[in-house]
Amino acid sequence: MDSVIAPLCLFIPLNCNNNKKKSYYCYYNSNHILNISFKNKIRCSVPSSAGIFNLKKFTAVSFRYDHRHRRGSSSCLRRAVMDSSNSASSPDMQKPKIVTGPGGYVLEDVPHLSDYIPDLPTYPNPLQDNPAYSVVKQYFVHVDDTVPQKIVVHKDSPRGVHFRRAGPRQRVYFDSDEVHACIVTCGGLCPGLNTVIREIVCGLYHMYGVKKVLGIDGGYKGFYAKNTVHLDPKVVNDIHKRGGTILGTSRGGHDTSKIVDSIQDRGINQVYIIGGDGTQRGAAVIFEEVRRRGLKVSVAGIPKTIDNDIPVIDKSFGFDTAVEEAQRAINAAHVEADSIENGIGLVKLMGRYSGFIAMYATLASRDVDCCLIPESPFYLEGPGGLFEYIEKRLKENGHMVIVIAEGAGQELLSESIQSMTLKDASGNKLLQDVGLWISQRIKDYFSKQRKMPINLKYIDPTYMIRAIPSNASDNVYCTLLAQSVVHGAMAGYTGFTSGLVNGRQTYIPFYRIIEKRNGVVITDRMWARLLSSTNQPSFLCLKDSIEDTGDEEQSNQLLENGHCGEEGSLISKR
Repeated sequence: MDSVIAPLCLFIPLNCNNNKKKSYYCYYNSNHILNISFKNKIRCSVPSSAGIFNLKKFTAVSFRYDHRHRRGSSSCLRRAVMDSSNSASSPDMQKPKIVTGPGGYVLEDVPHLSDYIPDLPTYPNPLQDNPAYSVVKQYFVHVDDTVPQKIVVHKDSPRGVHFRRAGPRQRVYFDSDEVHACIVTCGGLCPGLNTVIREIVCGLYHMYGVKKVLGIDGGYKGFYAKNTVHLDPKVVNDIHKRGGTILGTSRGGHDTSKIVDSIQDRGINQVYIIGGDGTQRGAAVIFEEVRRRGLKVSVAGIPKTIDNDIPVIDKSFGFDTAVEEAQRAINAAHVEADSIENGIGLVKLMGRYSGFIAMYATLASRDVDCCLIPESPFYLEGPGGLFEYIEKRLKENGHMVIVIAEGAGQELLSESIQSMTLKDASGNKLLQDVGLWISQRIKDYFSKQRKMPINLKYIDPTYMIRAIPSNASDNVYCTLLAQSVVHGAMAGYTGFTSGLVNGRQTYIPFYRIIEKRNGVVITDRMWARLLSSTNQPSFLCLKDSIEDTGDEEQSNQLLENGHCGEEGSLISKR
């Protein structure tokens, strides 16, 4: 394997109208040839003797590529260096740590304390003397173990991107007595928060003998504005049976200098940060400042969002619980609708930008006739519109159940454009209540235009599905996440988050978690399953479907991810 730190290049075609950034990797192969690859295919190869640039001097490069340069031409690479040699020095961006190997193997590694603090001592892992783990064969994770991001491949496909496998290492970079850890929860509530807190505390205490653990009260601002809470196994013993977070939470309040000053003043050397994409973005900035100051502090995150919109990972904790709890509201809506003539049950669920809760709750229920999510635009009136479909279902079935995500249909609220520009303390748009709006529109349409009596019941369980304890499945998942992040911090890793990738616990760099938002792909089989279950129209014309599928590269990406469904199956015949 060629273990070399290589630059991650951002590629922006000059003649591309949508200006979408595309990731390229540059690395030397075993023959000292510099390869530039995209989607694991080599696009440009240049001999290292050309002296274009030294990999040791560059870690991140942004450049524009002129399509007039042919593959194999070195002039495009010269231009890349001239245009962007200063971009790597940006202190606000976590520098990718790339390790490459044969067969197109790419490891997106996480930072380590030894990257910027030389000659750190190591210690035997206390777990080797723990009787609870003495029966486990090969308990310690091998240093070269990785997990592939993509497991569905063709026989000739390159090995692709991997992440470092999570788990205990034989040597650790913290002595148990020197560890002073802290835990903070930020952002909105989510089932499982208390379970994660409990398992971090118990993992540090029982597996590594750590006795000093603080809870930061009230989110990021608690580092400098509130008192801390002492945490030990006795304090957290049964908190997993409660909803919410015993540490409190808040949005905003991120002041990097004050936070790192507090970490330094208190002698904290392990920081566990539980929160969504905004929180993880803040954690990445804290890590950069800690590294800039040269502190021996491991900054580790656990991604949290009830919307399941964090990229890379299989799912976020609390999601299963939320979907399960949403069934209660859908069942109630179905009972109401089924018990009266022309009954309509309308349920609004969480999903500001991503409709995963609505989609999975709909699939689990099988009582839903229409599911509306942010990723799939819809229209109300006209042939193939929502109103036409509602009338059709009422005539056929006598009742109807609609599930709508809170972020769906926001573009239709033309009278609320001004309010849509407002944001909360975390920078999220303040959305209008689409459930109330669409309820009134449905009532107005059938009473005034169709002269058809309907009985609509609107149910909004938005906060009910998140302010509850996690179910059994999420409790186990939270335990794995918490123990994995503790193992990583003790092993000296920093600037990472713990997450499940293809069923395996991994360590993922912060920048991969915060680079984009995960969403429902409406050209994917799962959305096709939903359309088949509800029998609803797609509300898309052929043009919309093609636009959603995107350009040729996006279509290839869908195929590479194993989604081979035909577009035509997603377009209703009207």
